[in-house]
Parts: sequence; structure tokens; C-alpha cells
Amino acid sequence: MKKFLKAVGILLGAVLVLLVGYLIYLFASYHRIPDNQELKVETSAAQTSNLSSLHTDTEYSALTYNIGFGAYTPDFSFFMDGGKSSWAKSKDSVLDAVQGAGELAASYDPDFAMIEEVDLDSTRSYHVDEYSILKDCFPDYNYVFAQNYDSAFLFYPFTQPHGSSKSGIGLFSRYPVTFALRRSFPVSTSFTKFFDLDRCYSISRVPVENGKELVIFALHMSAYGNSDEIREGQISMLTADMEKEYEAGNYVLCGGDFNHDLKASEDDDSERESWAYPFPRAELPEHFTFGIDLLTEEERDSLWNSARNADMEYVPDVTYTVTLDGFILSDNMECISYENINTGYSYSDHDPVYMKFKLKS
Repeated sequence: MKKFLKAVGILLGAVLVLLVGYLIYLFASYHRIPDNQELKVETSAAQTSNLSSLHTDTEYSALTYNIGFGAYTPDFSFFMDGGKSSWAKSKDSVLDAVQGAGELAASYDPDFAMIEEVDLDSTRSYHVDEYSILKDCFPDYNYVFAQNYDSAFLFYPFTQPHGSSKSGIGLFSRYPVTFALRRSFPVSTSFTKFFDLDRCYSISRVPVENGKELVIFALHMSAYGNSDEIREGQISMLTADMEKEYEAGNYVLCGGDFNHDLKASEDDDSERESWAYPFPRAELPEHFTFGIDLLTEEERDSLWNSARNADMEYVPDVTYTVTLDGFILSDNMECISYENINTGYSYSDHDPVYMKFKLKS
């Protein structure tokens, strides 16, 4: 009995040492990517167009799509949403999903595409460079990439540790981008920071013939543990930057995954998931509106929801769905059409949102 108790004590001691060592590693390796980081603008080697600037009173298009790091096939559920898996099913599944999502987005021939949750080198997606796949889908574009995550190895869940993640937001622009900047959103400073990781948005500048700029904000707001304080801080920071660009006379287009319910109002008492918080419209500055709000009530209500809950596989009319993705535009732009594309969440737990617009003269 003494030998048994001694062995158990040694085992528990070893586990404790490993746990303490891991926690030290986790906290020591945690870091945030610097704010106000200038981003590299790449031009495709295959680019043949000689486009130089945008024109007023001309139709353009934009698309936003969270591709869910290539994991979210319709039968996939994610552990942080109450589902089962931490990784995608397989490397081949990741390759197929990212390729399918990229081809779908490119088929709409957008002038600007903002694509979120693009992994560069992550355990969860078998270290597939998803950004390279997407660039091949948009061979005649300019590219800007803002990295969200650069996380340490997360040894949870224990049956399939989520691992390390390098992921971010890609902007694919048919027109030249003269300058791009990464802004770091405020995020949780509690232990939940190891689950929600870093958050950011990119600001990219595209010249307009009248001497102004179309300033594109590509974003992915917090999903997990986003307290009222974090939520308010992120919205306040974003809207201040957008307002500054508008006051300079520029056109402002903001697109991405807002991780807020864009159909609901704050006084809407209909049943919804606790994390599907309505975007506080009162926080938007004057001269800005969501594209979805320019639709009639009937048009808005009939829109396909752009995201599904990943607590279970997708089952039509059973799985909870909500619209988290969309666009904000300044009032010196005109929204011509607005569409949430219905693929049945074929390649991700999100579906794309597509908008046509003009810059007013």
C-alpha cells in the first residue's frame, strides 16, 4: 500500500509540474501583434489589368466571407460552440473547403473581397497555407493580409488539442492599394484571451479619380468572451477611425464578420443565442449605415442568414442561424444591391455577403 501511494504521489506530482510548466509557457509566450502595423501590399505576378483608380457614379462590387479556416463542412461542429471537434476532419477536407470557398467568392467577380479566418500555419487546419490557395483563386488582384492570431500551443481539449494558430483577414482588390495598416482591437485581458486570441481590422486605401480615396476596413470582431466593455471598446475604436476618414472627405466601406446579430435591434426580445448580441446602431456615427438597413423590412427579414451555430451539424430549420456578416458604408456611397448568398453553409459555418455600390460624385 505504501508503494502504491508513493507511486500515485509521484504521478500526481509529475502531472502538477507539467501543468504548472504549461501555464508558465502559455503566459510567457502570449503576445499581441503591434498596433498601427503597416501591411505589405502584394500584386499578383499574373496581373494584366492596368486599372489605376476608381471613378464616381460607376458600379462596383464587394464581397465578405468568413471561411472558418476550412474546417466547417456542413457536418462539422466546433468544441468552443458546444460541438465535438477542434480540428478540421482532414487535410484533404481543408484543401477542398478552402478551394471551394475561394472559387465561389471569385465566381461573383467582386472588385473587392474581404475574407476572414484564413489560416497560414495552424494545427487545426493541418498547417495548410490557405492564403496561397485564395490568391490563386483571385489571380488578377492586389492582396493585403492582416494577421489576427499568432497563438501559443493550446493544449485543449485534451483529446484533440487545438494547438497553435496563425490566421487572419485577406483583402483582395482589383484596384491598386496605395497603403494598408493593421489596427489591433481591444481584447480580453482575462484567461479567455487564450481562446478568443487577437483581433484586428485592416485599413486599405484605394485612389479615386477626384483625388479622394475609398478607404476599406476589413474586420473580424471578437466572438468569445466579448464582454460589454470589450464590445464597446472595439466599436468605439472602429467608428472613430471610420469617422476620421469621412471627415477627410473619403469614401468608407467596412466589411467582415461583426459577430453581432445584424438583423436584430437592441429592443428585440425574440429568442436568440446569448452570444448573438444585436449591433448597437446608436453607436454608429452620423453619415454611416449598415447596407442591410437600406433594404426594406420585408427584404431584410427574407435575407438568408449568413452564419450557423456550430454546436451541431447543420440541419435545415433545426440549427440556429443568424446574420453576423455584412457591410457598413458612408453616405457618400450608394448601395445598389445587397445579397446574402445561400450555399447551405457548404464550405464554412458562414455564407458570403455580396453588395454592389457606387461612389457619389
